[in-house]
Amino acid sequence: MAKEEAARDWDVTQYLRFEEERSRPSRDLLAQVELTSARKVVDLGCGPGNSTALLVERFPEAVVIGVDASPPMLAKARERLPESRFPLCSFLEADLVSWTPPQDTCLIFANAVLQWIPEHQSVMRRLLEALPEGGVLAAQMPDNSGEPSHRLMQKVALRSAWVGPLARARAARRPLPEAESYYGLLQPLCRRLEIWRTEYIHALDGPRAIVEWFKGSSLRPFLSALSRDQSEEFLRAYEEEIARAYPPRMNGRTLLRFPRLFLVATR
Repeated sequence: MAKEEAARDWDVTQYLRFEEERSRPSRDLLAQVELTSARKVVDLGCGPGNSTALLVERFPEAVVIGVDASPPMLAKARERLPESRFPLCSFLEADLVSWTPPQDTCLIFANAVLQWIPEHQSVMRRLLEALPEGGVLAAQMPDNSGEPSHRLMQKVALRSAWVGPLARARAARRPLPEAESYYGLLQPLCRRLEIWRTEYIHALDGPRAIVEWFKGSSLRPFLSALSRDQSEEFLRAYEEEIARAYPPRMNGRTLLRFPRLFLVATR
């Protein structure tokens, strides 16, 4: 993530409450990377290291570098993958907007991070251009701005109590461009480009679980702009809206639909 985003720093514990569900897209993305070996692999926006661990397992002889702008996330990643046990794995704090891959990088793996970067398409193109022939940029981004979960964030933020403080937060993440836009941007640089969209259905423990999920990600720009009392009031209003939009099923579980956009670009 970019440093501006990391400044409203991530709550690692909150983020990891749904680690299994959050890791599933990483596994699905990595399964489509056709590299059989790699000298150097970068986990861009590595967060707490759950995706880095997958890369270390897939490429045990590669140098693996996790890059993130959040010190708490990097601290958790180093705890998960200590240098004493994984000497080829290291972590770096950097601003992803300006970061450039080191020489001999074979794979840049970017799971659920590029959507946080302003003008992320130009960053993607720059990263792909920096790779050698045969290098791979593999990215996954949430594509859920049109889902009730996100439309309701915007709806609640427009209420008079918060419309001023949350003006900037409402624009923190714009909808992703269409897949055709990524194809037109990256295809001229690629010998192979795969783009697809997957819709995950997560069975969660009621509306409160949906709120807790997004407290660890998309709600952060909203909550960081409010005082503690205002945040609690905002969350109560948001949960009321979520309860109406996501009714429980017969077993009490609530289904969260979560579309994601994937691409694997080979130089």
